[in-house]
Amino acid sequence: MGRLDGKAAIITGGAGGFGEGMTRRFIEEGARVLIADMNAKRAETLAAELGEAAVPQTVDVSLGSDIERMVRTAHDAFGRVDIMINNAGYSHRNGDLLDVDEHDFDLIFAVNMKAIYHATRAVVPIMEGQGGGVIITTASTAGLRPRPGLTWYNASKGWAITATKSMAVELAPKNIRVNCLAPVAGETGMLATFMGTDTPEMRDKFKSVIPLGRFSTPADIANAALYLASDEAAFITGVALEVDGGRCV
Repeated sequence: MGRLDGKAAIITGGAGGFGEGMTRRFIEEGARVLIADMNAKRAETLAAELGEAAVPQTVDVSLGSDIERMVRTAHDAFGRVDIMINNAGYSHRNGDLLDVDEHDFDLIFAVNMKAIYHATRAVVPIMEGQGGGVIITTASTAGLRPRPGLTWYNASKGWAITATKSMAVELAPKNIRVNCLAPVAGETGMLATFMGTDTPEMRDKFKSVIPLGRFSTPADIANAALYLASDEAAFITGVALEVDGGRCV
């Protein structure tokens, strides 16, 4: 315990799924966390459960103004921002790439890609002033081994992985480490969207390409994020860490 003592984190999508797992794990390890989530009630309920180390805020990461406000709130509350977790994500439903309308495409771009741009512009000056920091993005195995039916989502996660690597190189002189996670499909609210339809047969089909034979869990992703955020990973940057039960082997 205490691997993040004294550190302050922002976790987008921090009140559900992988984000909730990270929020709980980070606070267990001594961090203070701004729980940024579109679901205000869920964020407030989680923060009330976790105590003074958690600060809830309603945030729509598709809006640059919301991200700027989020970072200001975290800095005002904690006096610093050591860890920025770009976890919020959006996907179109599994299906023909020609059937994805422009509204859904624009949301994928805004949430999975442009939000990283806005968050980076907001937190890097703070981190540089502190002498360093960590940025972690929840990407996906979809950006490494794309599945059919998720083309535009796959592309957004490939972008996130490339952005991570480029940011890592450029921000290294500022002592800011940048990494991303590449989870396989997980037991979260987005699972049915990824599969197209949630049936036992479809679940078995998705699990059949995961050598360890199960979906990822919030705890799996939280533990990987904890390592990358901790000082134990002080020499790790530019990595897309596969948390996938062997899916990408």
